[in-house]
Amino acid sequence: MKKYSVEITETLQRQVTVIAQTRDEAEQKVREKYQNEEIVLSNQDYIDTDFHVIKERTIDKKANSIMFHQNVK
Repeated sequence: MKKYSVEITETLQRQVTVIAQTRDEAEQKVREKYQNEEIVLSNQDYIDTDFHVIKERTIDKKANSIMFHQNVK
């Protein structure tokens, strides 16, 4: 028998338009709006979900122990 830890990653994405002098300034403006919760991503911004097994545990019932195997993808 085994136990598995499965990681779920949801990706949300939105394009935002701002006026700025440089690319860095544009990114900084959007970053500040996001951090100040002026931009809040929602289920309408959903684009993908990934599932990955990140840990596998083998259960040895006789020895009453668990063997760990990490980073199984």
